[in-house]
Amino acid sequence: MDRDAWAGWLRLMLTPGVGGDTARRLLAAFGLPEALWTHSPSAWETVTSARVARAMQAVPPTLDASLDRLMEWLSHDHHEVITLADTRYPAALLQTADPPLMLYVLGRVEALTHPRQLAIVGSRNPTPQGESNARQFARCLAEADVCVVSGLALGIDGAAHAGALEGNGTTIAVVGTGLDTVYPKRHEALARRIAEHGAVVSEYPLGTPPLAAHFPQRNRIIAGLSQGTLVVEAAIRSGSLITARLAAEQGREVFAIPGSIHAPQSRGCHALIRQGAKLVESAQDILEDMRLVEAPGTTRPAPAADEDSLLKAMGFDPVGLDALQARTGLDTATLQARLLELELDGQIGRLPGGLMQRTGQG
Repeated sequence: MDRDAWAGWLRLMLTPGVGGDTARRLLAAFGLPEALWTHSPSAWETVTSARVARAMQAVPPTLDASLDRLMEWLSHDHHEVITLADTRYPAALLQTADPPLMLYVLGRVEALTHPRQLAIVGSRNPTPQGESNARQFARCLAEADVCVVSGLALGIDGAAHAGALEGNGTTIAVVGTGLDTVYPKRHEALARRIAEHGAVVSEYPLGTPPLAAHFPQRNRIIAGLSQGTLVVEAAIRSGSLITARLAAEQGREVFAIPGSIHAPQSRGCHALIRQGAKLVESAQDILEDMRLVEAPGTTRPAPAADEDSLLKAMGFDPVGLDALQARTGLDTATLQARLLELELDGQIGRLPGGLMQRTGQG
């Protein structure tokens, strides 16, 4: 599209009071924005309110600056914007109740129409076991040619993206900022890798900061792109449960991994299972349920089953030093030395309050 065409789309997005539903009704009634803006306010009032029609008469003061920024951004390789009128717009997202007007894409646009997509979401503060589960599930799904969709957040999201990349697969990060900003900052390198092997996607204009309200809103895109959603760990009040609810409302599958009854991060998953989400213990469970073809060599990410007696004594719930001493009979010095070895080997992780937990990597 040329500059004038992009100006029409941006004006529609930036006009106060014109949300997604109103914009789609206006486009349905008057065609592309270039045609829409040639009509009179009285014509607009036939599909929207008088107040919104009045607001549409004024050119948004930020339009020129936003347009300059967009045109400069589009001049770079692998920087794309697709609109509702674009044939590349993902059909799965188009079928949802609130598809975004525009999608900014950094990376490979074709990733958005990958035939097998699964969202993996969860806590920003996972247990070591939860983070390991997210990584292992994502890796195995990627090896089976499933595109992993998540939100680039700390914790489960980051682990899911990393696992998909380890499996040499495709992954999509849906973010709540403009694509000229990476949030959180510590995921800048991860975002670059995702763009190389998949796509980073946002509905928000360039320059949009990480506002809290945007992150629950972007969850509908995560759910909408995907055939199903896997919740790895989530508290009862969690954005991950919003994603799961949206997936269910769209008729998509919802999966949940059960966890310790003592961990707050497991309560959201247990609530989902009680509400009908499918309990899963391996990536194979998801592949079979969704009738996805498993790639040769894909392995089931079963929990770690190291024969080490100390790992056996730990079990899979968080545990303290005193409890471990009682179970193993080891003296303090020997026990701490063994725990340090296991920690350095990546087989256990330390939690707040002096607790430890197996990571599932042993």
